[in-house]
Amino acid sequence: MQVAGLRRAAASTATASRPRRRPQDILTALLFLAPSLAVFGLFTFWPLLRSISLSFYGNDIVGRPTLFVGLAQYQQMLSSPALRDTLFTTAVYTVMTVLASILLGLLLALLLQARIAGIGIFRTLLATPFAFSVATASVIFAVFFNPGVGIFNGFLYYFHMTPVGWLTNPSTALPSIVVTSVWLQLGYNVLVLSAGLQAIPEEVYEAAKLDGAAGWSLARFVTLPLLTPSLFFLLVVTTILSLQSFGQIHILTRGGPAGSTTTLVYSLYLNAFAFGSSNFGLASAQALVLFVIVVVITGLQFGVLERRVFYR
Repeated sequence: MQVAGLRRAAASTATASRPRRRPQDILTALLFLAPSLAVFGLFTFWPLLRSISLSFYGNDIVGRPTLFVGLAQYQQMLSSPALRDTLFTTAVYTVMTVLASILLGLLLALLLQARIAGIGIFRTLLATPFAFSVATASVIFAVFFNPGVGIFNGFLYYFHMTPVGWLTNPSTALPSIVVTSVWLQLGYNVLVLSAGLQAIPEEVYEAAKLDGAAGWSLARFVTLPLLTPSLFFLLVVTTILSLQSFGQIHILTRGGPAGSTTTLVYSLYLNAFAFGSSNFGLASAQALVLFVIVVVITGLQFGVLERRVFYR
C-alpha cells in the first residue's frame, strides 16, 4: 500500500511539473515544421500514395490510368518467371556490394590510423570517391572496362592473358557493376569508419594492453565492439543504397547482357519509361514490392543485428 501510494504521488508530481502546451506554442511549432512537411508531402508521401493508386489500374498507351484491375498487376508480376531472376540478381548485387564496401572500408580505415608522416593526404585521397556523382564515376569506369583501350584489359595484355569483355559477358557484367558501386561507396564508408575509430578513447586501448591484449585480440575484443555503431549504420545505409542503385547500371550495361544486370529498380524503369513503354501500373506494383523489401530488410537489421551493437 505504501509503495502504491508513493508511485501515485510520484506520478502526480510529474504530471503537475510538466508544462502545459499552449495553443500558441503548438501553432508556432507547426509553422516551423510547415516547410519540411510540405517538402516531404510533395516529394515523398504524395508519390507513395500515387504509386499505390496506379498499381491498381491499367493504363492506355500514354500511361493514363483507365481501368481498375485490382490485384492483376501484382498477379502478373508475381507469376512472371523473370521476377525470380530479377530478385536473385538484386540480392546477389546487394550482398556483394554491401559486404565488399564495408569490409574494404574497414580495412582501409584501420590502415589509415597509422601514425606516420603524410597519412592525412592518404585519408583525403581515399575519401575523394564520395565527391563523385554516379554518372561521373560510371563514365570513368566505362572507359576502364573498355575491351580495347581499358586499363583492366591493359593489365591482362601486359601479362599475356586473354582480354575480357567486362560489360558484354553475362558472367562478368554484374561483378563489374559491383566494382563500380563499391568504389562509389568506399569514400563515405572510410570517412564514417575513420570517425568511429578516432572516437574510441585512447585510455581503452591502454587498459586493454595492460591486460595483455595485442594485435588481433585487441582488434577483436576492443576495436570492433566499439566500432559496431558505425558498422551497423553503414550496413543499413549501404543496403538501402544498393537496393536502389540505378545510374551505374543504366550507364554501363542498361540491364544487359541478356538481363544479367537487371535489378528490380532497373526492371521498374524498363516497364515505365524505356523504349517507349508506359506500363505505369506494373512499374508501380514493382516499386511497392521494392518498398516492402526495403522496409522488411531494415526492420530485420534493427530487430536482429542492433542487439549486437555496443552503444557505449
